[in-house]
Amino acid sequence: MALIEASAVTKVYQLGDIVVNALCTISLSIEKGEFIAIMGPSGSGKSTFMNILGCLDKPTKGRYLLEGIDVSNLNRDELANIRNKKIGFVFQGFNLLQRTSALENVELPMLYNGVSAEERRQKAAAALRAVGLEGRQNHYSTQLSGGEQQRVAIARALVNGAPIILADEPTGNLDTKTSTEIMRLLKKLNTESNITVILVTHETDIAAYSRRVIKFLDGCIVSDEHIS
Repeated sequence: MALIEASAVTKVYQLGDIVVNALCTISLSIEKGEFIAIMGPSGSGKSTFMNILGCLDKPTKGRYLLEGIDVSNLNRDELANIRNKKIGFVFQGFNLLQRTSALENVELPMLYNGVSAEERRQKAAAALRAVGLEGRQNHYSTQLSGGEQQRVAIARALVNGAPIILADEPTGNLDTKTSTEIMRLLKKLNTESNITVILVTHETDIAAYSRRVIKFLDGCIVSDEHIS
């Protein structure tokens, strides 16, 4: 069974009198442990597709199965539970609480699972060690570099043991050297922990870290290439 199965997924937005076909019958499957880059110009549908994969939006038509579960039929609480346990999100802007320590930022997803304070601290500290930030756990976000903030965001995405990381332009705010460090970290997590990584990027050098590149244009998949 595929980890992710999209079947004829269509997304239509109604903007007043204007109908926008954001996705046009997208069908694909993603296996556990894949590292995928999704590329395409602005307005191509890649972000809309990522929102559906992340259970942040639902398709207008078609089916999206996550580990065999049709998420189209789930209610808001059930979707939130899947996002919390199955999917780790990493964004271009880091999305950290600024006046909160790295450790506390990583603890946040566990608050919704009823994890005890001591267990939260232990798991958050372990996640920070996994991304190379063992000595920075008590620093506020404002005291960390951009690369360190993104590492905190990745640790937060990992802390609940989610099998999937969805990364939206994860290196967009970083310089070349730091971007390389972040991509090597994602590659390591994919290779050593078998975490499925799906990232949106405009950069071909970032996409080169993946093993499969899917290109979108006008709401359609125009190519789907496996890289040896």
